[in-house]
This record gives sequence, structure tokens and C-alpha cells, in this order.
Amino acid sequence: MIRIALLAAAAAIAVTPVGAAEPDGLVLPPGFYAEVVADGLGSIRHMALRGNDIYVSTRHGRDQPSVGIVALRLGPDHMPLQTTQFSKVDQGTGIRIYNGALYAASGTGVWRFTLDDMLVPTAMPDEIVTGLTATNHPIAFDGKGNLYVGIDGGGGASNCPDPATPKGEKPKGLDPCPLLETRGGVWRFDASKTGQTLADGTRFATGYRNMSAMDWKTGDTLYGAWHGRDATHKTWPELLTQADDDHIADEMHRVVQGTDMGWPYTYWDGARGQRLMAPDYGGDGKKQAPRGKYATPVAAFQPMRPPVLDLVFYEGNRFPLKYRHGAFLAMHGGGSDGTVLPGGHNGYSVVFVPFRGGKAGKPVDFISGFAGPGPGDRNVKTAAHRPVGVAVGPDGDLYVADSNKGRIWRISYGETAH
Repeated sequence: MIRIALLAAAAAIAVTPVGAAEPDGLVLPPGFYAEVVADGLGSIRHMALRGNDIYVSTRHGRDQPSVGIVALRLGPDHMPLQTTQFSKVDQGTGIRIYNGALYAASGTGVWRFTLDDMLVPTAMPDEIVTGLTATNHPIAFDGKGNLYVGIDGGGGASNCPDPATPKGEKPKGLDPCPLLETRGGVWRFDASKTGQTLADGTRFATGYRNMSAMDWKTGDTLYGAWHGRDATHKTWPELLTQADDDHIADEMHRVVQGTDMGWPYTYWDGARGQRLMAPDYGGDGKKQAPRGKYATPVAAFQPMRPPVLDLVFYEGNRFPLKYRHGAFLAMHGGGSDGTVLPGGHNGYSVVFVPFRGGKAGKPVDFISGFAGPGPGDRNVKTAAHRPVGVAVGPDGDLYVADSNKGRIWRISYGETAH
């Protein structure tokens, strides 16, 4: 059991007069309000909501014990009546409610917990998928009995290097990349069947490096956002300038059966609006990828892109019409490689991508200020908070999770007090 520290000031926050500053210095559009509903939850990731219950996935590290799943039951005032921990399923990121059950990813599989009226499941979980590559696994459901599971490509690597490349020479990429046989894509499984392995699933899409953000858009299909290449200028300074590197985008895609997003052979240049060949596959910073072979992103995030760690489509009715059917994305914040910029890195925000007539519009900041009041706060070691998860509650409110302090905010619209 972990110790959960709830904010002593929560009750005061709940009755703060209209016009007062938002908690933690968050900056929201007019008419929106933030309220802290929990804090001190540890290294949390994504959230799943069922009525007044919130289930949170977690990670553990060298100095952090295994936490499992954190569960909260909120009261009418949106403050926790009960906060607890159960199971040892962690390290997988993905967590969802589907057909009255809680599905949660571990580092190597996906588990299903049968839920009843109690906050904590009483029955032992079923392992739906097992034996996956140990990494983060976003999960989603299409409402037709199918479970979609993402499996990262290179993990922390940007490419797929040929181990036979002589020492001291520039890396050459393997073609075809063998990693794509078992990872670097999305696999579809039967959501109700236990004991499945990768061989039981269908490879639905391929060609991404590292994706934690994935959601099914009602009446449409799957969407996902993933991290592009890093440090390309450092390895290939004769081909790409630092500005070229900064324009290598993180990509958001509409994903259908057979979608190929181009990793590791290509990258998306956000400044040119073109897919270019990667240097380790013959690219020179200008050479375009074969037309029609790889997917075009519906949205791109650059320069000095922040990692996108979660996305959720807004299908509620509490927010104004312009937000309906659009996507909220948690931008964790750049600088995870330790680079400190006086002006800060991009990210540390929640971004909104509008959808009109099935087409994605230009991404815009929806919530900022997570890192702190100054630009220099937008560095990993100085940021107060880093948004890591987003979820929409049954009442249409938006919930945002923070990985630094394990804080959760509820974002509401049009309330007279918060």
C-alpha cells in the first residue's frame, strides 16, 4: 500500500471566488477552471474513469517501489472519499474501462479486472495478452470487441542500425528493419479472449518509434501520436543543421488497417511539410520519401518538439461546441535528454487539435503554466509539473495528470465557483 498525500488546501480551492488565480498558476481559456482533486500519487501515467472512480496507471524506477494501480473514489465535491492501491500491474501506461471491466497494460501484457460496485476489484485479473516486448503499451477499443495495443519500435533509440557497420563509420539502417516484425506498430486482439500472444493478434499498423498516446475516435478510427527522431544533427552535422533537427516533428496520425507511419526509414519535416528520407537510409536533409508509400500526419508538433504522452477525444457536452470531437493531448515537455535551455523547451502543456468535418485543424495550447511562471521553468529539472495523462469524465469534465508530483486536476467549464 502506498501513502497518498491529499492536499490540505483542497477544500479552500473548491470555494475560491471567480476571478482568482488558477491553482498552480495554470493558464486556461476564458470560462474554464481548474481544481486539484488529488496529489502525491507517485509516478503516475494515464487515467481511466468510471462514474466517480478514477483508476491511474503508474511506473516504478530504481528509487521507486512497484505501485500498481492507484484508485480514487470522488465525492459530490470532486474530492477523494477513498484513495488506495491494488495489484502490481504497472510499467505499461495504458489503462481503459471497457464493457464494465478495467483493462491495464503491464510492461509485457494487458490485464483485465472485473469491476463491481466496489472501488477495488475483488476477483483476480485475467491476462488478455502476454509476452509482449517490455515497453509502454497504449491501449484502445473500437467498441466492436477489438483491443488495440501499441508496441514501441526502438524504445529509446531513434533508428534501426545495422550492427555490422564498421566502428567509426556513420550508422546504416537495416532495410527491412527486423524490429518491425514484433514491435514499432499497433496490434489488434480480441478484447474478450484470455492468454493471447503476439501471434494471435493482427498487425494493424506499423512504422512508429515510440507512442504512448492513442485513442479511438467515435464514428471514425484509431488515432495515435508518437515521438520523432532525436539528435539527428549531432550524428549528421554535414547533412542537417540544428534548425533542421528542430523541425523533425512528433506526428499525430489517423490509423487504419495497413497504415505505415514511416519509421525508421523516414521522418516528417514540419517546416517543409514533407516526409524525408532518414540519413541512415540515404537521406540528405532534402531527399523526399517515395510518394504514397507512407502516411501523412494529421498534425505535427515542432520545433524542439515535446514528447506527446497521451491523447483523448472529447465526446462530452460540457465544453463549448468548438471542442466537441476534437483531441486533447498531454505534452510532457522537452529536455528529457538533460539539455537546459534558458528560454525553456516546448511542451509542459495540454494542446487541443480541433476536428471539423473529419479533418484535423491546427494545434493550439489549451492549458499552459504547468512548469512554472517563467520560460526557464520549462526544463526537466526545474519544471514544477509535467502533464502526462488526459481523460474525459462521464460528466464531460477533463482530467489532467502530472508525472512530477502525482497531481490530478479537474478542468471544468462555466462553473460559478471552483
